[in-house]
Amino acid sequence: MNSAVPGSERNCITRAIFWGGLICGFLDITAAFVVYGFFGARPIPILQGIAAGLLGPRAHDGGLATAALGLVCHFVIAFSAAAAYNVIGQWLTMLRATPFVFGPLYGIAFYFFMNRIVVPLSGARKYPFSVKMMLIGVAIHVFCVGLPIALAARRFSAS
Repeated sequence: MNSAVPGSERNCITRAIFWGGLICGFLDITAAFVVYGFFGARPIPILQGIAAGLLGPRAHDGGLATAALGLVCHFVIAFSAAAAYNVIGQWLTMLRATPFVFGPLYGIAFYFFMNRIVVPLSGARKYPFSVKMMLIGVAIHVFCVGLPIALAARRFSAS
């Protein structure tokens, strides 16, 4: 088998994606529960809101099943974010070398990608723009998304 990525390096990338995605997914959903909980939201409707990206408003009528779907979707997105960072990091090794710079920048970029491209194209409810919520969201994405993904990429880097 002739592959562009040697086996040991592929194993490192797989571990970086696994741990980066798992930690990112856990921290991000925990932050969502805490922050939105502060504003009165409960975990099940938050997860149903994520599932609404696929199902539209009817996700809120699906009980625990759509909440579980929302959690699965959330982790698929987290693992996808980690995969993208690690794939790009194969060509731009500075991403793995300087995680405290590029991790937060990636978190910010990912926040705007999700909120300006993915969410508007999904079936999820659209909320009015709020500077306060944007700043909270950006901070969460810096510390709970970008940084853990970048640190996992560095930790499991083959180089």
